[in-house]
Amino acid sequence: MSKNYILEIENVTKRFPGVTALKDVSFKVKSGQIHGICGENGAGKSTLMKILSGVYPYGTYDGKIRFNDEELKFSGSSIRHAIEKGIAIVYQELALIPQMTVGENIFLGREPHIGGNINWDKLYSDTEKILKKYDLDISYISKISSLGVGKQQMVEIAKALSEDAKLLILDEPTSALTEAEVDTLMNILKLLKSKGVTCLYISHKIEEFFRITDTITVLRDGEHVNTLTTKDTNIEKVIAMMVGREMTERFPEGNRKPSKVVLEVNNFSVYDPENPDKEKIKNVSFDVREGEILGVAGLMGSGRTELVTSIFGEYGKKASGNVKINGKVVKISSAKEAMDNRLNLVPEDRKKLGLVVMQSIIKNISLPNIKQFSGFLTINKNKELHECEQISQKVNIKCSSLHDIVNSLSGGNQQKVVISKSLLSKPKVLILDEPTRGIDVGAKYEIYKLMNQLANEGVAIIMVSSELPEILGMSDRILVMSEGRCTGILDRKDATQEKIMTLATGIQIK
Repeated sequence: MSKNYILEIENVTKRFPGVTALKDVSFKVKSGQIHGICGENGAGKSTLMKILSGVYPYGTYDGKIRFNDEELKFSGSSIRHAIEKGIAIVYQELALIPQMTVGENIFLGREPHIGGNINWDKLYSDTEKILKKYDLDISYISKISSLGVGKQQMVEIAKALSEDAKLLILDEPTSALTEAEVDTLMNILKLLKSKGVTCLYISHKIEEFFRITDTITVLRDGEHVNTLTTKDTNIEKVIAMMVGREMTERFPEGNRKPSKVVLEVNNFSVYDPENPDKEKIKNVSFDVREGEILGVAGLMGSGRTELVTSIFGEYGKKASGNVKINGKVVKISSAKEAMDNRLNLVPEDRKKLGLVVMQSIIKNISLPNIKQFSGFLTINKNKELHECEQISQKVNIKCSSLHDIVNSLSGGNQQKVVISKSLLSKPKVLILDEPTRGIDVGAKYEIYKLMNQLANEGVAIIMVSSELPEILGMSDRILVMSEGRCTGILDRKDATQEKIMTLATGIQIK
């Protein structure tokens, strides 16, 4: 292997029963670079990362992997072996113990000892050295539970670097970060690069590759499509390689014609369930029309999710103001009451709040709508299957059977299951909270087309999103939140990223 390359993957193939996840994949990564890996869900990214990090040991795949001029031959499930070789991975779902300190988490399982006891002075001094070396702005004695997601991710990175990682794999590192935290992460990665650490950067947010990576590898359907120098390509070309076709537009053109007002929210204030004296939503008023997509934008902590989940009846029980549906004041204090009023919500966290992941697709879709299929002590299985098939075809869930377990699906298809169960209730108002978070560009486009279709059918849609291009690309009007208040509502034709960010920081536009 050339000394320029720290990682060389040669003809790697990985098969599972009935599925080939990787097919003859080959590419190289230069030492000291940030190398992006992108592809739709099911492209093989996760499988490849599990091979590199020792989850799938040598002998369970074909082909060769050379790292640091040595062929990798991990035996058994060898995550520890991979770490010892200098390969570490930071997963999207962080694996830290909240009740422990930063130092305890970094050295968990390999604490320094003296005379049979943990040498706490050395543990914390070593932690401090690591944090200072990589300019990580965290106290070594802080409890993880006191840190935001961005700083917790820094702890995961420090943990990897504490074992002298030469290759750091980052899996969807910005999925739960604020814009400021993303900027901090980018600066950390640049510093790591300057210190000779090689990074593999995996993300669904294609624009991030053009902020941070030197090279990009594109995978599609388990195959290597191309490896390119980032400065020699663009977003459109990368997306075309990912999906196998030219995408002339990221957001499908809608032909929406909003009509009468369906939902009105008037002087709506909501108090924190944990602290009833603290106002989380402050005197917010807006309306949504039949056939309209109303985008809700704002920075992390602005109250976007609290607003929509309160309207749905599942956040603040102490509230003032009123909500009207079709001109009639409604009192909604539970999801059931919301659905009875033909209002439904696709939640921000699909796995925690939207799915029973170990159950089948059909059970997930039908569960909140079971009254449609139930009689006296029985469920009409034929009707249940027919209705679930109809709705799953409408949203284009890709599966072999509706009896497939939800956890076996890609993120995009899991999201379609959550949307399906909402649509089965035949809502007139549909709230979508971060509808495309953590899903690939092809699945995003399908959800955007579905949103247009639903709007054309007369559904009023409220879309909460932290992605400004999505807000601008899909909304007819944009409501901007800041610190629990609505600071402005913009028409699509007047909206820009600059205007939205001005309102999101609490500045009123005159």
